[in-house]
Amino acid sequence: MNLHLVKLCVGVTAVKEMRNWAKIARGSGEICDHVTRMFPRRKDEIVPGGSLYWVIKGMILCRQPIAGLEPVMGTDGIERCRIIFKPQIILVRPSPRRAFQGWRYLEAADCPPDLTKGEAKANLPEQMRRDLAELGLL
Repeated sequence: MNLHLVKLCVGVTAVKEMRNWAKIARGSGEICDHVTRMFPRRKDEIVPGGSLYWVIKGMILCRQPIAGLEPVMGTDGIERCRIIFKPQIILVRPSPRRAFQGWRYLEAADCPPDLTKGEAKANLPEQMRRDLAELGLL
């Protein structure tokens, strides 16, 4: 079983925005990545096979498979962690999550399940998915 990370997606209000960001990065030849302050001590449990689960407006809504974790030096001289993603963004069953700083480990047993292809293609608006999850109906 893999270990995963969960992190707030600050400044993003919908999965569609994340997908657009990833599409632009891929189109320009950039690597999809995110730099964070702390480096996971349990790296070997995360890579390969782990994902970063994104919390958007109080709900875990999607995940990105992690391709690698590498140390990078910030312009301030502080070492940080560069999380490199595989290109896909996978919708998961919405799951409420309180605000927190940084990232947290997420055990495989605690991960929200991926939406099935049928659920993902149901074209439910994101707000409706959120409302249904809050009611316990999704």
